[in-house]
Amino acid sequence: MTGTTSRDTVSAVTELILEVFRLNGALLASGDRLVSGLSLTSARWQVLGAIDASPVALPISHVARNMGLTRQAVQRLANEMAKDGLVAFEENPHHSRAKLIVMTTHGRQVYAAAMKLQRKWAAQLARGVETAEIARATATLGRFRSRLER
Repeated sequence: MTGTTSRDTVSAVTELILEVFRLNGALLASGDRLVSGLSLTSARWQVLGAIDASPVALPISHVARNMGLTRQAVQRLANEMAKDGLVAFEENPHHSRAKLIVMTTHGRQVYAAAMKLQRKWAAQLARGVETAEIARATATLGRFRSRLER
């Protein structure tokens, strides 16, 4: 079928989308349980991860964009995390009102502890699944994400 997509393919994509939604819910709930002893939630952990992944300090709006979330949601989380000593705000030389968000020493320690738990969690999830299968799934989901972002 040149130039068209079969009904079977459309059904398969729809099932994949529904499974991703279910997986997202399960990951968030499981992640919340995993890091609850560190006074984190999956959302806070995700913000720390976005900060850690950047080679430079970023303003909230950039962190939000990198995470696919709204600036307001990330700002609310960042304000809570600042009160808990996990992050701090620094002056931004490029924009006087858009402060940069950085992890504090305490935040880096908590994030490192969360990632130590995550490695064990990921190993348990991967048990019985081939690395090549995981790589194919990642590539497929990445292609769909890229198409949605265009």
